[in-house]
Amino acid sequence: MKRLEVAVIGAGFIARTHVPAWIALGARIRIFSTDDQAALLAEEFGLTKAARLDEALDGASVADICTPTATHRDIALAAFAAGADVLCEKPLALTPQDAQEMAEAAHKAGRLLYPGHVVRFFPAYSRLRDALASGALGRVAVARFTRTGRYPTWSPWFADPALSGGIVTDQMLHDMDIARWLFGEVVGIHATQRGHLTAPAPEAPVATGSATLTHESGVISQVLGVWGPPATPFRYTFHVAGSNGTLTHDSLAHPSLHLTGSAGAQEGAVPTGDFGEDPFAAQIREFASAFQGGPAPRVNALDGVAAVRIAAAARRSAATGLAVAVHDAAPRTLTEGSPR
Repeated sequence: MKRLEVAVIGAGFIARTHVPAWIALGARIRIFSTDDQAALLAEEFGLTKAARLDEALDGASVADICTPTATHRDIALAAFAAGADVLCEKPLALTPQDAQEMAEAAHKAGRLLYPGHVVRFFPAYSRLRDALASGALGRVAVARFTRTGRYPTWSPWFADPALSGGIVTDQMLHDMDIARWLFGEVVGIHATQRGHLTAPAPEAPVATGSATLTHESGVISQVLGVWGPPATPFRYTFHVAGSNGTLTHDSLAHPSLHLTGSAGAQEGAVPTGDFGEDPFAAQIREFASAFQGGPAPRVNALDGVAAVRIAAAARRSAATGLAVAVHDAAPRTLTEGSPR
C-alpha cells in the first residue's frame, strides 16, 4: 500500500497516543500546533514540524485532528479542501449543526471522516458487542455504563462548557455512543449534572453527570460520568441485563467479563481473559486500512454526528430538568462512507 502522509494537528495528550500508532504503521508524519508542544513531540519521535496549518496539510493524505473540540470544524473543513481524509478526536464538534456540516463537507469532497470513538476499540466493549450478537443474554432490557477519572485540569478549556461541552459532551459522550452502538437509535433522554461545571476550575474540582437513554428498540440504558480529584483512578464499568442473564465488567475489579444468569446462559458462552491490545493502536490501524481502500471501520461520520446530537440533547435536558426527544436530522443522502 502507498505510504500514508499524516498531518497530526495538535500536540497534547491525544496526539501523544496517536503518534506511536501511526509510526508503527510506517506513516510519514508532520505535526503542527499553536504552542511549543509540537517541537517537543517532533524531537521525541523524529517527526517533521510544520510552521502553519496549511503547511502541515499540504500533500497530506490524512489529517489527524487532536485539538480542543471548538477548533475541530474549521480544521476539518481545511483538511477536506486540501484533499485529505480526516480522523477527528471525539466529539466531532460541540453542536449537531457543526458536526453535520463536517460530515456533509466530507461527502461533498469525496473524502472520509472518522471520529475518534476509541471506546468502541476497548476489548471489553468489543466482547460485549460480540456477546450480544451471539444472543447469549437473550432479550436485553436495561444496561448501565459508568466512567470515572480525574477532572482534566491539565488544560483549562475542559472546564469551560463553551469550549468542551463539559462532562456530558467530553466524557459521557463515549458511553452514550456505546449505548447507541449496542442497542440502536436513541429517541429520548433525561439527564442531570452536578458539581463544578464552569471555568476556571478550582483546586481538586469534582463534576458528575447522569443520563437515562430510551432506545428505539425499547432498551433503557443509563450513563454515569464522574470527574474527580487528582487522585481519582480511571475506571469504567458496565452491567447489561437480559432475559438469559447479566454481563458485567469492572476495569479495576477484574480484567475480564463476568457472566451470570439462568439456565439459558451457558457457562463459557462468553470468552474471558485479558484482551489487552492498545485500543488507540487498534483504532488507528482500522482507520488506516480504510483510508487506504480497505473495509469500512466500526465507526463512521454519521456515528459521530449522532453522538453529538445525543450529547446536545442531554445538555438541554440537564439545563431544563425535562426529558428531551432526540431527533435524527441526518440527511438521507449521506451514507456511512464517502465516495471516492
